[in-house]
Amino acid sequence: MQDNSVDWDLARRVAVRIGERRASSSPYHYATLAPDFERFTAQAEQLVAEETGLYSHMGDARGRVADRPMWIEANIDSFQRLLRPLEGKLAKKEKSFLGEFGIKASGAEMGMLLGWMSGRVLGQYDLLIVEDENPEDQDMVYYVGPNVLALEKKYGFPPEEFRLWLALHECTHRAQFTGVPWLREHFLGLVNQTLDTVDPDPEVLKEAIKRIVEAKKNGEDPFAEGGIPNLLTTPKQRETINQISGMMSLLEGHGDVTMDRAGADHIPSAGYFAKTLRDRRNSAKGFSRIFQKIIGLEAKLNQYQAGEAFISAVETAGGKELLNSAWEKPENLPSMEEIQLPDLWVSRIRGESERKSSTET
Repeated sequence: MQDNSVDWDLARRVAVRIGERRASSSPYHYATLAPDFERFTAQAEQLVAEETGLYSHMGDARGRVADRPMWIEANIDSFQRLLRPLEGKLAKKEKSFLGEFGIKASGAEMGMLLGWMSGRVLGQYDLLIVEDENPEDQDMVYYVGPNVLALEKKYGFPPEEFRLWLALHECTHRAQFTGVPWLREHFLGLVNQTLDTVDPDPEVLKEAIKRIVEAKKNGEDPFAEGGIPNLLTTPKQRETINQISGMMSLLEGHGDVTMDRAGADHIPSAGYFAKTLRDRRNSAKGFSRIFQKIIGLEAKLNQYQAGEAFISAVETAGGKELLNSAWEKPENLPSMEEIQLPDLWVSRIRGESERKSSTET
């Protein structure tokens, strides 16, 4: 069944046009990326497993160097698979006041987002759905070649160190989703739970506009908690999104912490890389800063820092053993409130452990 929620052809054209406005590096330099990332992906997978104890149940990691159009295409494929649960609902709404205009507007918006992101993303693990069709294009670690080369040139990064550093972060995410047996399905279940409650109704948009106006009147930032995506959700959806946000903060923080620890003996420039990219994240100004807020990217970037702070607090309280409790079952994942107040999570997990011990004895 074809997805009628977004004009994907329009999204693709808009994204590629925006992505190709940014300069790309020469084919000579580009040719070094594929062999390097093949080697570093394998090395990173082993280093991550040794540091975390998470070993993939889906075979060896595979790295793929992509240009911006390839990255855009891969993400459109993933979004199409992810949005399939909405097809029935959206088909019933096709004759609403939005109609064809709404479908094309959604395509243009998605294209702008993917086009803008295609010029900034360095690496990505495609975790969404493993299907029988085209398995060679799934469970893939992507590296966006032009963006990697541009940063290496701009900041004078030693290429071999920087490429291993990137591979460590993305391979940590793969280890999380393929080394924790229940995590992928749990994540997809939460996403589908959110999509199941979506009601493509004009009233939702009216309510979002009302919330923006009220926030502005009160001197608040209506986009601070997650941009437009957060404003277009219902209270029930926000409960689920809170669970997703807590989980993703843990995963992003764990990715950064593992990257630093696993690469400590291999990447002398790791501190320079981390500071440079952190400053880059925080230095967006003007339109870029506003755009990041509106689409919720700024809230996502804050997940890195919040996740790292959570891990530090948990390990201070009980070491890696306590932190590893998060991987035991879905109920042990922190909520967003617990990410921000780690003592809540520590108390909950320790309380459950004590109750279990008393029951067994």
